Amino acid sequence: MSSSSSGKSEKGKSGPALPRPSSSVILVSPKNEILLLHRVQTSSSFASAHVFPGGNLAPQDGDCPAEGDKKRHEDSPSYRRAAIRELFEESGILLAKDTSSKKMLAVNEEEREKGRKAIHQDEITFAEWVRTQNVHAEADIDGLIPFTRWITPPNVPRRYTTQMYLYFLPLPIESDKRLLQEIPAEGEREEIPIPTSDGGVEVTEAIFLTASEWLRKAGRGEIMLFPPQYLLLHLTAQFLDKEPRTAVSEEMGERRRELVEFVHSGTPPWTEKCISPKMLKVSSDGRTVLALDHPGPELEGSNRRGESDRVVLVKFGKGAARQVEVRWKKDVFEADRQEKSNL
Repeated sequence: MSSSSSGKSEKGKSGPALPRPSSSVILVSPKNEILLLHRVQTSSSFASAHVFPGGNLAPQDGDCPAEGDKKRHEDSPSYRRAAIRELFEESGILLAKDTSSKKMLAVNEEEREKGRKAIHQDEITFAEWVRTQNVHAEADIDGLIPFTRWITPPNVPRRYTTQMYLYFLPLPIESDKRLLQEIPAEGEREEIPIPTSDGGVEVTEAIFLTASEWLRKAGRGEIMLFPPQYLLLHLTAQFLDKEPRTAVSEEMGERRRELVEFVHSGTPPWTEKCISPKMLKVSSDGRTVLALDHPGPELEGSNRRGESDRVVLVKFGKGAARQVEVRWKKDVFEADRQEKSNL
């Protein structure tokens, strides 16, 4: 993961740490599965967790509004370029198009591995490397659909302002055969060593599974998902994983269209929601109930809002998040009222 000079995490003279600009991609495969990366235990963020590909903005991604500017927390080309670059560095999956033919760029694995290392080691920028593969190619930033922004709560030492994006890889009927050959098959594991200055490894594996399967794994305690990833998988699963599961492109395409329609719905729409989780209370089973309607201290006084109808329940401990669940806020408070009335 490339480091960023676009933001600081150090605590100022007063107040919480400044959130670093970052991006993540919810990548949907040709089989409507979701890519998650497993971070190593020594990772600087989300250690040992399964996460969407992504990372901090870097200078090569373009300018980012200054600290204190509320536009710093809005979707922009720099956030989009960072999302696609980080996806490539972390997983080797390239989201670039020939601007003339409008076709996705297919590059063989050997060349992609060379490119990942060169970009990570700052020998070449991502945009420059893409043009060495095809002079008409560039990152497919227009294919990214904003799907919430998350600002780390102010009580956390290391904070981020993270723009989440949804991206659909072409369905089989739409795809260049060469491109599909470069994408891992269903459930296939691909070991991904990430070049770093000290020779370490940030990500241990990348796997495509259905959103529902990722949620089941988290529910069984087999993997760890933090609230942002859990909520977005929960929402995505309601559309992409409707029963019966099918491999028919027309039906898969319709489920994608329904998801996109949902992402653009709501007040504010999910494309604009900005969420800085805030503790509401502790539930009777000891889990923290997180409100999702606050946009964070950096956006106080603005018209930015989060999600007011849902909450996330989670048990935190020693850097871990367990027993995560999404519930309707009204149901949580109704359960409280019933408990009190039964006392």
